[in-house]
Amino acid sequence: MALALRKNNNRAPVGLDLDGAFLSAVQTSDAGIERAVSTELAPGVIRDGEVADVAALSDALKDFFKEHQLPKRVRLGVSNQQIVVRQLDLPKIDDENERAAAVRFQAAEAIAMPLEEVVLDHQVIGETISPEGAARQRVVVVAAREAMIARVVEACKGAGLKAEAIDLDAFALVRALATASAPDDSARVYCHLAGITNLAIALGSSCLFTRPLSTAWDEQDEGVANALAEEIRLSIDFYMAQPEARWVGEVVLSGPGSRRDGLVDELSGLLQLPVQIAEPLGNLDAAKLPMGEDPYRHTVAAGLALGASA
Repeated sequence: MALALRKNNNRAPVGLDLDGAFLSAVQTSDAGIERAVSTELAPGVIRDGEVADVAALSDALKDFFKEHQLPKRVRLGVSNQQIVVRQLDLPKIDDENERAAAVRFQAAEAIAMPLEEVVLDHQVIGETISPEGAARQRVVVVAAREAMIARVVEACKGAGLKAEAIDLDAFALVRALATASAPDDSARVYCHLAGITNLAIALGSSCLFTRPLSTAWDEQDEGVANALAEEIRLSIDFYMAQPEARWVGEVVLSGPGSRRDGLVDELSGLLQLPVQIAEPLGNLDAAKLPMGEDPYRHTVAAGLALGASA
């Protein structure tokens, strides 16, 4: 689901993950990964998922894309506290414009942000029949502060890049890692441990809940498993309070921090749920990944690149 700047093009843009610790760029084709490169990002350029220094990010992106001769069309991901995701229940509306108006009307009550200050988008995730026999639609609504989005786009423009879509990191994460073998009767928690600790809860390939976690990933912090387990538990509790929520069957870890020794077993014991580490690029063929590139850096960027063909 793109938040803004939707545009179709025969050649897919680069998925660009603006992680707080690094930049990752992935280009995909029907054959799998075509390009996947990353570079370190100076501390403080992005804080808590928000662009803190537009000029510094522009310079870093310009150097990164020039060094690797990457295409200038990009699909960006965002993840921070300036984003709200909610589910709405609406009468079935086939006309897209009418449905968008209905979503905006209900979002005014469901989202605690002035609508004139946000970029709003939605996606239909299912249909139900009411006890009275009327068809209804379940809709996921995303609202993001327009000022936050503008800083991301400004940084890209300063680097000579063309941002063709803005997506959520959580949606990209689920897109990259959701598999056909995931059970339909249960939800999954996806937790990405990188410069930004990002959580998504999905049913199949539909992301139903997301939030960045306040747990800062630190390889040396002995208490990180307990803190992470508590954040995951709170997120599951919030999700389970939503209408028609499914029970959570497992937790899937990704990102560079997922490989910490003992983390899987610690989390599984604390949460009393199965925990696994995902294949970092999902079902994509990673044969063209350059020597020395950590595939665990590229999960979100791969999901962003895949979204360009959705």
